[in-house]
Amino acid sequence: MTIRDDHVLAADLATEAGEKLLALREKTGFDEPSVLRKEGDTASHLFLTDALARLRPSDSVLSEEATQQERLDPRRLTAERVWIVDPLDGTREFAEEGRADWAVHVALWERGTLTAGAVALPAQGRTLSTLEPPVLPAVQAAARPRIAVSRTRPPEFVQNLAHLVGADLVPIGSAGAKISAVLTGEVEAYVHAGGQYEWDSAAPVAVALASGAYASRIDGSPLVYNQVDPSLPDILVSLPGLAPTLLAGIRDLHR
Repeated sequence: MTIRDDHVLAADLATEAGEKLLALREKTGFDEPSVLRKEGDTASHLFLTDALARLRPSDSVLSEEATQQERLDPRRLTAERVWIVDPLDGTREFAEEGRADWAVHVALWERGTLTAGAVALPAQGRTLSTLEPPVLPAVQAAARPRIAVSRTRPPEFVQNLAHLVGADLVPIGSAGAKISAVLTGEVEAYVHAGGQYEWDSAAPVAVALASGAYASRIDGSPLVYNQVDPSLPDILVSLPGLAPTLLAGIRDLHR
């Protein structure tokens, strides 16, 4: 096994899980969204965990769809390698016909660091990964920055931040789709402070950091993964040149 193998595996598993979800979407239809969401979560989780158990039997796995007992397995906390996966990020969007802002996340954490990751955007026909990190777009100096926010519950804090720094808000579905939008030039930043978990951000943050983007907690502290409590409630991902402005605005709002 080589380091490159992990990058390839993350990209391959995320992509294949996404293809299976597209097929399930086509087969099941959208008449019963709750059924489609449940089937999607379960099918993708089983595919990813079975594949990792077969291909990386010595590694631990932290999945959104794992049981509470599985999440609290003490072996994960002492493991040197942990795969952090979100089998279906954006279940709401997955079950809405025509929406493409949902994702599959596969990340590898090793000894305190995210070392590989992939975000499949199946309905967009692409996978962003650390195998070939995206090239960041250039910041347009005269343009108003765009900040990705939740399409259903944009926090007041981010609305105030946008007003303070002169930014526009762009509603997007899943966290993976939002961070991917930073890397592909659809927005310049993603700011969130409404509660998340490690699997919501591990894979897209791995890709963002490999691309040279900025990523941290909203107070500027590092994003830390594979903790006893997988809650990771806030995040800032942006093009590097915009990060100081956003962090300064966040500090001003919290005074």
